Parts: sequence; structure tokens; C-alpha cells
Amino acid sequence: MPEHDTPNDRGKPPREIKFEIDGKTYTTTDREQPAKDLITLAGLDPAQYDLAELHGDHEKPPFADDEIVKINPNDKFVTVRVSAPVG
Repeated sequence: MPEHDTPNDRGKPPREIKFEIDGKTYTTTDREQPAKDLITLAGLDPAQYDLAELHGDHEKPPFADDEIVKINPNDKFVTVRVSAPVG
């Protein structure tokens, strides 16, 4: 059983956390995930997009693809296009 699916120390299943990427709500029990996995979850290519966290009306600098993102309830993230195919 993967670590994020194991019951907590009280025998209860892990708590689900709701968060947003580009305004769409997602749910996870894994509070720490690489930024590239969250971009993929949003249906985008991590090679062409970065992930940034919103705080109020401003966004923090984007995460590196392999950087671990700590997800808290109701966090809001946006994807930022970093490259476009030429041709």
C-alpha cells in the first residue's frame, strides 16, 4: 500500500484535501507532491508549463518541476506557460 494511502496513527484513513489548479477543484490525500505531477493532474505537459501558488491576488514564483509542493486545504495554484511549440 503506498504511503499516502495508509491510515494515520489513529487508524483513520488519510484526510482528503481540496485544492484548485486554474480554477478547477481537485482532491488528494497526498499533501506533498512534485510540481510536475500537479501539472500533469491538470492535464498539461510539465515541459511546457510551470506551477505557481496564488496568495490573495498575486502569485508566488513558479515551482521547479521536481520541487515538492506542500498542499494545504483550499490552496490555489495556476499554471504558467513557459514554452510553445514552434511550427
